[in-house]
Amino acid sequence: MRKILTFFFMCFCTHAVAQENILSTPVNVSLDSANIQTFVETIEHQTNCFFYYDDLKFDSFYVKMHVTDMPLQQVLDLAFKNTGIYYSVDERKSIFLTVNTTIALALGEQPPAVIVKSKYLHNKSNAASAANSRSNVVSPARVNFEENKIYDIGFKANEFGTGAATVAGYVRHNKTGEGVSGASIYVEGYRARAITDQYGYYTLTLPKGKHILRITCIGLTDTRRQINLYTEGKLIIHMTDYITSLKEVNIAGEKTSNVKSTVVGFNKVNIKTVKQLPTLLGEADIVRVLLNLPGVTSVGEGSTGLNVRGGAVDQNLVLFDGATIFNPSHFFGFFSGFNPDVVKDAELYKSSLPVKYGSRLSSVLEVSTREGNQNKFSGSGGVGPLSGHLTFEGPIGKNTSFIIGGRSTYSDWTLNLLEDEKYKNSSASFYDVNARITHTINDRNTIYVSGYMSGDKFRLDGDTLYQYGNKNAVVKWKHNFNNRLTSIFTAGYDRYDFQMESEQQDVTDFKFKFDIMQYHGKLDFTYVPNTVHRFETGLGAIYYKSHPGTISSVGKGSVVPDKMDSEQALDLAAYVADNITITPDLTLNVGVRANYYGYFGPRTVYEYAPGVPRDVRSITDTINKTGNIKNYIGLEPRVSLRYTLPDNNSSIKVAYNRTRQNIHMLSNTTAISPVDTWKFSDDYIQPQVGDQVAVGYYKNFKDNTIETSVEAYYKWIKHTLTYKSGAELFLNPHIETDVANATGKAYGVELLVKKTAGKLTGWVSYTYSRTFVKMDDPLVLSPINGGDYFPADYDKPHVVNFISNYKFSHRFSVSLTANYSTGRPITVPIGRYYYGGAYRMYYADRNTERIPDYFRTDLSMNIEGNHKTNKLFHSSFTVGVYNLTARRNPYSVYFVTENGKVNGYKLSIFGSAIPFATYNFKF
Repeated sequence: MRKILTFFFMCFCTHAVAQENILSTPVNVSLDSANIQTFVETIEHQTNCFFYYDDLKFDSFYVKMHVTDMPLQQVLDLAFKNTGIYYSVDERKSIFLTVNTTIALALGEQPPAVIVKSKYLHNKSNAASAANSRSNVVSPARVNFEENKIYDIGFKANEFGTGAATVAGYVRHNKTGEGVSGASIYVEGYRARAITDQYGYYTLTLPKGKHILRITCIGLTDTRRQINLYTEGKLIIHMTDYITSLKEVNIAGEKTSNVKSTVVGFNKVNIKTVKQLPTLLGEADIVRVLLNLPGVTSVGEGSTGLNVRGGAVDQNLVLFDGATIFNPSHFFGFFSGFNPDVVKDAELYKSSLPVKYGSRLSSVLEVSTREGNQNKFSGSGGVGPLSGHLTFEGPIGKNTSFIIGGRSTYSDWTLNLLEDEKYKNSSASFYDVNARITHTINDRNTIYVSGYMSGDKFRLDGDTLYQYGNKNAVVKWKHNFNNRLTSIFTAGYDRYDFQMESEQQDVTDFKFKFDIMQYHGKLDFTYVPNTVHRFETGLGAIYYKSHPGTISSVGKGSVVPDKMDSEQALDLAAYVADNITITPDLTLNVGVRANYYGYFGPRTVYEYAPGVPRDVRSITDTINKTGNIKNYIGLEPRVSLRYTLPDNNSSIKVAYNRTRQNIHMLSNTTAISPVDTWKFSDDYIQPQVGDQVAVGYYKNFKDNTIETSVEAYYKWIKHTLTYKSGAELFLNPHIETDVANATGKAYGVELLVKKTAGKLTGWVSYTYSRTFVKMDDPLVLSPINGGDYFPADYDKPHVVNFISNYKFSHRFSVSLTANYSTGRPITVPIGRYYYGGAYRMYYADRNTERIPDYFRTDLSMNIEGNHKTNKLFHSSFTVGVYNLTARRNPYSVYFVTENGKVNGYKLSIFGSAIPFATYNFKF
């Protein structure tokens, strides 16, 4: 009997302690005439409690309160004083509000259903389930309640008044509290529209009065909000995950971003899509998914370098939370440097580049990481054939969240399985670490701090050791002056290092180092004065510095040390743009970016004889210059126009943009390689300039569940670099003697059909594109191919991609991809000749032949565990086959002289079907 009494006494004490702890939690409240919804959310976001109440009985409740670090109990007593409102707290830290009546909760007893504020929580079991959930996680039932509630925006009055007002706020995920980027907000009966930025922030200017907002986003369930707009105010919107219906009938809402936006050549990929598709060795890779989009190719299998609309791999600006990644690849280029567990989405601009972006010629790839779960501590991880990954996230105190993730490899065992002794003596490894902290100071100020570090190390046949890695750090401050004016200040540091070391224990041992770094800062403003204009303006600065190369001896080596002069440059930019809604059907986006580039010493500059080819023999003087050496100034106009056709499901867009690139990658390969170095524009090597025109037709079918588009483009490129025959790129102090200016052109047509809803989702794309280069440097006496246009190394006229995912149930799905492309150009030998005491090969014109066409099919099955919310761990399996048909696709073709004959061979990276299995978990 004593044990039983002791047990009940302990339970009662636990109940009382739980109540006391939650009621003693200090909170900050700063509200003016706030309704019950705002008051409750303010407290829920600072504590571990959750409120239940009958919303109809609180319509006339408004509170004005400004307190700091006041215990919750005092806050509630002060707010409800003389109002007839009572509150009760149970052991689950749920707070129940009633009007003119009190309730006494016995131990373990559930409250009466009348006080629960959602019609879906209509019985005791449902109420208990809701109360057991994390308090500040917004349940689907509550989201349904929010759809039917009418929100008063601004200061409520008897009449709405005349004129317009602006409503702004964040669209957030209901479970994690993270901002939802790319969500579309439409207004019923009024053709206004807003798109959330990468932080989930939106601003919308409307006539005062009653409105219904429709909010849609791919991968999330459509929702709505009913508002009474009196004056300027804020509205936080929560969205839930989209649960795929197993029926073919779907409600897609107004997912018409592809039709309504003014952007041409834009693709967005979220991480859910990435994890559904089969990839090499089961490693989810966002860059691999981008390679299945129209207009995006690579030079071959096992390469993460992107060639976008006829651009070289160095002409893509790759941003990771605002940090520039110079080499976004791992493990010989087989994997990208982006950990899928921390990535939220990726946006690729192939045309219509926003004026806030510069410094690259062809495209912008912006990869955004998640902010971290703002509501509870959680984690995820996975194990695959080559690597493992682990991620943690959660809140830190008040208004702060974090996410940190890492990957590492254990791939040496795969090399030991190979029969060739050369590979058994090899090793390869990589790692990367991501971290991000988000701190909300108040409604107007948020700080984001991101860091990224990666490293690769490999050695082939026990010989040369290669090491390279990225180091990046970025701080962002987002400030909302008011609902119409916002700003983002960004400052960061980016660095890429490469090191090569030979240890043969002889006199040829050496160590080679190269690095490039940049310090960058930006200040961006967005101003929405009315429903017609949306202004963007800003300033940016990048300070470049590089050490082009240092070589030294190792051990007893006798290599002559050599060190090239360091380089530094300054890149300044200012921009302004206006998105003008001329009519509801006609929108114009016009902007201009002004760029200043300065190349600085100290630097050794060579002068050459005028009018003759630049060569070591034509050097007339050597000058050591300091200070400013060369300046380049240019404008980058950018214009796009969208016209919506009368059916409201289709549109026509046209765009023109100019881009400038002041730094150049020096490479003797067609893909990204660790040994690539970067060269700044100087008094001999000019900035690259690109002009592109594009036109597109976009149409949606079947309630916007099927998106189609056709885009055509033409691009002109000036001052791109080509290399002379026999060019020496390694430790060349006068690189201008081995490179030449060239002109490029690219054109193509891209077709896309995409299904976004239903059991079967995916897309089919076809691209016809051509890319040509012409060496037209007047100082080159013997230009490549006689000065005629020739195909670029990455020219692939025909590319077809098929991507599909079929969901049999909520736990089981199958994905299939198929890729076809024309083989890339190569230069082949057509004869031999004897010169200088040896036989030499005689080659045909550059890139006149092609390797065989490429075709590959991949299959994977995704098996998820059950979806019970009270499980500690949720897991999933992915099994599949890469290169299902075991086709030996050639990466390249090479030629060898054997017994007096020249024989050609094909080099295949993956010549057989490769099964894979990965295990992923989250908690």
